[in-house]
Amino acid sequence: MVKIDLAKFLKRYDLSFFVMTGCILIVGVVNLYSATHATSFAGIYRLQIYKYLFALFIGILVSFIRPKTLYRYSYLLYVLNIIFLILVLVVGKNAQGAQRWLELGGPIRFQPSEMMKVTLILALGKWFTKNYPDRPLGLRNLTIPLLMSFIPAGLIIVEPDLGTGLTILLVFAFIVFYRKLKWKSILILGLLGLITGSFMYQFGLKEYQKKRIITFLDPQSDARGSGYNAIQSVIAIGSGQLLGKGLKKSSQASLNYLPENHTDFAFSVFNEEHGFVGSVILIALYVSLFLRFVWLSISVLKIFDSIVAMGLMSILFWHTFINMGMVTGLLPIVGLPLPFISYGGSSLVIFMVCCGMATSISNSRNLF
Repeated sequence: MVKIDLAKFLKRYDLSFFVMTGCILIVGVVNLYSATHATSFAGIYRLQIYKYLFALFIGILVSFIRPKTLYRYSYLLYVLNIIFLILVLVVGKNAQGAQRWLELGGPIRFQPSEMMKVTLILALGKWFTKNYPDRPLGLRNLTIPLLMSFIPAGLIIVEPDLGTGLTILLVFAFIVFYRKLKWKSILILGLLGLITGSFMYQFGLKEYQKKRIITFLDPQSDARGSGYNAIQSVIAIGSGQLLGKGLKKSSQASLNYLPENHTDFAFSVFNEEHGFVGSVILIALYVSLFLRFVWLSISVLKIFDSIVAMGLMSILFWHTFINMGMVTGLLPIVGLPLPFISYGGSSLVIFMVCCGMATSISNSRNLF
C-alpha cells in the first residue's frame, strides 16, 4: 500500500481546474442574479451557489480517486450506466414530454445521460489503451468503439434528448481524431455521418425537433413559434453592442421577451449587458480552461490519462461551442447548457466531476 505525505500532497495538489471554473461560475452567478432579478425566478442565484458547493464537494472527492482505479473500473461503470439508461426508458420520470430521470426517493433525481458522457470517455480510454495505443486507426479498428458510443447515444436520443445524444457522438469523434484516424477513414466516416444524419432527420426526429432545424435555417418562417427564441436571442446579443447596457439592464430578460434566460439563453443576457468586450473576456476564460486540459493531456506519460484528459475537455468544449453557437443563430437550438453559466444541478455536477478527474490525473504525475 502506497503511503502519501499529506502535507506534500496538499502542497502539490493542482488547484488550477477548480480555480478556473470557480472564476467562470462567479460570472455565472452574477449573470443569473441580473437575468432573474425582475422575474419570478428572482433569488435562484442563491440556489445555484448551493448547487455549486455540492458539485465542488463531489469534484474534490473524485480528485482523490487515482487514475489507475478509474482505469480498472472503466468498463464496469460503462455497463452500469447503460443499465441505468435502459431503466430510464422503462421506469424513468417523465417531465415536459421527456423521460430522462430516475427517482431515488423524495426530491433526489438522477440523470444517467449526463454521467454517460464521463463513463464513455473512461471506457473508450481503456479500450484504445489496450488495443491500439500507438498506431493510426482504420475503420475496422473502430467497430467496437462505434458500438460503445452509438448504443448509449441511441438510448438517450429515444428519451428524447437530442442534444445530449449528439454530444455523446461528438465526444466519441473528438477522441477518435485525437487517436490519429487515417484520412481515408475520415472521409468514409464523414459520408456515413451525412447518410446517418439524413436518415435520422427523416425517421428519428420528432416534429418539434425537425421544426427547430427548419427555423434555424429561416427563423422568420415561424417568428412567433419555434423561431421566437432564436430571434429574441439575436436581438439581445445585437443590442449589447461593444460595451453592453450594464448589470440588470437587459430588456430582453426583465421584460420576459427571452424565455429560458437563466438556462439555455444565459449567454444572450450576458451579451446584452456586457457587450462584445465582456463576451470576449468570458470566452478567454473558457479558452484558458480548455488549454489547461490540453496541457495536461500532453504532459502525462500514460496513454489512458492523456485520452481521458482530452475527452473531459471535449465535454466542456462541445457544451460551450454548441450553446454559444445556438444563441447566436449559428447552430440549431438543442438545449445544451453553457458550463458554469447556465442554471442547473445535474450538468454542474458532471462538469465538476470532469475537473475532479483532471485534477486527479494532474496530481498523479508527481505523487503516485
